[in-house]
Amino acid sequence: MLDENEFLSDYGLRALSRYHRDHPYEFRADGQTLTVQYAPGESNSGLFGGNSNWRGPIWFPVNYLLVEALQRYHLFYGNDLKVECPTGSGRMLNLLEVSHELVRRLLSIFLKDASGRRAVHGRADVYAKNPTWQNLILFYEYFHGDSGRGVGASHQTGWTALVTRLLETHAQGR
Repeated sequence: MLDENEFLSDYGLRALSRYHRDHPYEFRADGQTLTVQYAPGESNSGLFGGNSNWRGPIWFPVNYLLVEALQRYHLFYGNDLKVECPTGSGRMLNLLEVSHELVRRLLSIFLKDASGRRAVHGRADVYAKNPTWQNLILFYEYFHGDSGRGVGASHQTGWTALVTRLLETHAQGR
């Protein structure tokens, strides 16, 4: 989960490991070979109506539940249980610190970077450069697993609005 070559993205946890970009999962049944390949944003196939849904993008409800679970497990294990985050970094964190790292990555979808851009808007200059649009933040259904760009339905204020709870958690250092 915490390996940046698999599930951990700069923008949260992917729905499918990036490993499957180069190593698609194949299933053979009744003389057919069915394949599931990593698709971080829009689908590369017309299957399932042409969207990639659970084949690589970042979904807020799943990430939110993982943040909550990590925080609750920290209440049980305390500071004694540490894991390497990200995998291969040598950086050992307790589960609360891992949850904070995941929150930081999720928030980076919406917060401005050093150049004034928000990952959610992708390369759309109007949101980064036009003063009228700079503070408009769109909520999308899910987010590109590699770039954090919003994908799917926009104005998805349902589950993506969970970002407000993460902002609150982050601001309070919990």
